[in-house]
Amino acid sequence: MSDEPKKINRRAFLNQGATIAAGATVLGSTALAYSRIVGANDRISLGHIGIGNRGTELDWIAGRLKDKHNVEMTAVCDLWTVNREKAAARNEKYYSRAPRKFKYLEDLLALKDVDAVLISTPEHSHSPVLKLVAEAGKDAYVEKPMGNVLEEAKAARDAVLQRNLIVQVGTQHRSELYPRAAHDVVQGGALGDISKVEIVWNYHGPRWRGRPEVKQIREEDTDWRKWLMTKPERPFDPQLYFEFRLYKDFSSGIADQWMSHGIDLVHWFTDDHFPRSVVAHGGVYAWHDGRENPDTFHALLEYPKGFLASYSTSFGNDADSFTRYMGKKATLIDIGGEGSPRYKLVEEKGNHEDNPDIDKQRPEKYITLPGDTGLPPTGMGDEDLHHMTNWFECLRSREQPHATVKNGFAHSVACIMAAQSYWTGKKLYWDPTTEAVLDHPPGNA
Repeated sequence: MSDEPKKINRRAFLNQGATIAAGATVLGSTALAYSRIVGANDRISLGHIGIGNRGTELDWIAGRLKDKHNVEMTAVCDLWTVNREKAAARNEKYYSRAPRKFKYLEDLLALKDVDAVLISTPEHSHSPVLKLVAEAGKDAYVEKPMGNVLEEAKAARDAVLQRNLIVQVGTQHRSELYPRAAHDVVQGGALGDISKVEIVWNYHGPRWRGRPEVKQIREEDTDWRKWLMTKPERPFDPQLYFEFRLYKDFSSGIADQWMSHGIDLVHWFTDDHFPRSVVAHGGVYAWHDGRENPDTFHALLEYPKGFLASYSTSFGNDADSFTRYMGKKATLIDIGGEGSPRYKLVEEKGNHEDNPDIDKQRPEKYITLPGDTGLPPTGMGDEDLHHMTNWFECLRSREQPHATVKNGFAHSVACIMAAQSYWTGKKLYWDPTTEAVLDHPPGNA
């Protein structure tokens, strides 16, 4: 699928849609009814669905950009009363006006004046909620992974594409300045033919366990059935509600949360968007605290252009984290874990296995930006403003943003395949024609 930005004239699109017979399914009557054309000087009205930890950060980012981009958070939605009230108070402070508060997303989506919606619900609901937002004719910023169930991710992608909506997926490193500079280095051919990419991101601790909200929530203060979304009924479980990344029916944990970022950059840097095959292994080796998802995980992904991508994480040891793009002419090394802006280019010198000091002798150059007076740090956090800025700009220009719904679908496929391989113990294959995950190469029954 092409990822080239495409200019969209929303007025022309809507006018064309008006000539189609009433009820035409390709557009959807809800989308036509609720879409509002945003002019250059109009204030963009935002809604936000699912406002926990990450949602709080997104609120802060939007609040920082409100004056420059003329946006306002006018509606917030969360099933849990506590999150909902906190979000309303926080946004009233940012905008000097209280947003409307909703328990149920359907009520927010019925607001004709809301132009675009942020989605930071738990991972199992990203795709289902995005589909509903798209069917309401609203642009969206959806957290990553875009989906972790293949058919749900397809349905969300298709709902967005059918309506030519502007959707930014929350793989924010595509908008950050140092990764963009590194991307240009790779695309410029400095590495030569890439044969292998290594991603190693480590952490010491029982990640995602111990959320304090587990002891605070009461079932009567939320709607458990609505929280489950497309999942089967089960008894109310406060730990699952807040620590969902540990439970396999709701998240793949490491793959959904961390690998999605790393493999998305691989897709972008190499311009190779779907793996040919994936195999994964790991286990719960460090933290025997009732978690279902692995705390140690390793996936190998083969790509059609002819390279292997290796992704690994351990939560039992904080050894050095890095990413390496290994080409015949040079290696691009990202020093640090997810989000590190410290990239360096190291010249390849051929076979020197008998020289233990060769690494010190290889010419290297750090990737810097104009005005840099030193090396960038090895971490940026999750509060960089560039990704939200890009989305706000695209809401007005109608150009596609840096992390499109197609990009989000591609990283979702890679992570879904890795998780399925881990749980089944099988090497899996992607069929690009049928968009199916197979346990045999496409065409080989």
